[in-house]
Amino acid sequence: MSELRRPIESGVPESTQFMHPVLRKNYGQWAWHDRPRPGVLRHVSQSGEAMYTVKAGTQRQMDVYTIRKLADIADEFCDGYIRFTIRSAVEFMTPKEENVQPLIDRLEAAGFPVGGTGNSVGFISHTQGWLHCDIPGTDASGVVKALMDQLVDEFKNEDMPNRVKITTSCCQINCGGQGDIAINVQHTKPPVINHELVAGVCERPAVIARCPVAAIRPALVNGKPSLEVDEKKCVCCGACYPPCPPMQINDPVNSKIAIWVGGKHSSTRSKPMFHKLVAAGIPNNAPRWPEASEVVRKILYAYKADARAWERMGEWIERIGWPRFFELTELPFTKYHVDNWRGGRANLNTSAHLHF
Repeated sequence: MSELRRPIESGVPESTQFMHPVLRKNYGQWAWHDRPRPGVLRHVSQSGEAMYTVKAGTQRQMDVYTIRKLADIADEFCDGYIRFTIRSAVEFMTPKEENVQPLIDRLEAAGFPVGGTGNSVGFISHTQGWLHCDIPGTDASGVVKALMDQLVDEFKNEDMPNRVKITTSCCQINCGGQGDIAINVQHTKPPVINHELVAGVCERPAVIARCPVAAIRPALVNGKPSLEVDEKKCVCCGACYPPCPPMQINDPVNSKIAIWVGGKHSSTRSKPMFHKLVAAGIPNNAPRWPEASEVVRKILYAYKADARAWERMGEWIERIGWPRFFELTELPFTKYHVDNWRGGRANLNTSAHLHF
């Protein structure tokens, strides 16, 4: 008897085992595709076979009953085949055109809006938040829920100048990415240190090395080894908190929300872009975050009304200029929006080593 193959614990699993048979049969043979309606993709192969994909939004943090409900819908209409996108939307695939409308009706009735294709507001990517992140300053999934309740029509229709990618992040250092609009937590005060716990919990050299601006140094407090923060250098990023929880930076009053715009990963039509800060100090006001939602809506609808066809958010801003952007969005422009920091050479921990 031959030895069983040892599992490979790196990389992704072989994808074809999860594909619908029609997808496997026509792999690499697709001739064209289109969108018969928002939320539906149709791919047609060189042999004439078609595959319909129906895309719907989910709540991202799902219980087992919701997963079973989605699986039951896939069993009924899609031969049991289902997949989740990187932004936690769900896609159902069927080769039967007659199944498409009943599938849409079933998803909408179950509370899963169909959309997110073409020039729409795509499903918002977000970090883990309060449920199982160890350092959250806000609940990213809660912000997404509150915001998408207001933007659901923009998800279900393709009325934007281009696809809009929104991201949220519940801390300033670990997760998140460049987005057309990014909603991130913003700490405004240095960490408060519990010196009684530092020696027993924190590996002090690792904490010191983790600070990007070299603001942390060793200290002796009440006869115990501890740490101290140079508040003139500290940029309130929170990087010290994960390796040293006694350096608490999350605060119900001083942890705020900030909005950034214009980020772009791809090189399509224009080069990739970093997003830029446009609104800061927004109240971290759970559970509906009305102030943050209002700012996002102002930006989104100014872009929708003024951008040219196929312009991404950052491309629109580059064309009209930042003064006009702040005028159209009715957001205040302050001295804090001016990027004039030049302390990198003198202040940054510029070692060639990477510390995690």
